[in-house]
Amino acid sequence: MNTITQTMTYEHNVCDNLFAQAELLVSQAKWEQAIANVESFIQAMEQHFSREENVLFPTFEARTGNSMGPTQIMRMEHTQMRQLFAEMQQSVVQHNSDDYLGQAETLLMLMRQHNAKEEQILYPMTDSAFGAERSTVLQHLKDHIHQA
Repeated sequence: MNTITQTMTYEHNVCDNLFAQAELLVSQAKWEQAIANVESFIQAMEQHFSREENVLFPTFEARTGNSMGPTQIMRMEHTQMRQLFAEMQQSVVQHNSDDYLGQAETLLMLMRQHNAKEEQILYPMTDSAFGAERSTVLQHLKDHIHQA
């Protein structure tokens, strides 16, 4: 994958698939599998957030001199999603499918809006801002995954 947009959008798709699988398992009351799958989903999301918050966003902010724009909004939305992760984790451990599915519905709406903003606005902005340095930033993103 040659661009930040392609790389990070791929990660969104991986997370979306884990999310859908977890929701299916909860709806089927397959609790042991659901708990493990929710954990995998949250870990994938946290790894993705970590790459954005610790590599992509600071590098973009340093390059553009703008830390009050889209990256600040994305960080705030990450915080909102993390709150839902905690609630969903508690619901699945308690085998409460109604609460979990309600929280998952809220999270799905948040993720769709969030991902659209990143994929259509922020990631293309990063690709443009980094230009020839994009491959270096992509390598830092890949390296960060091994440290997480």
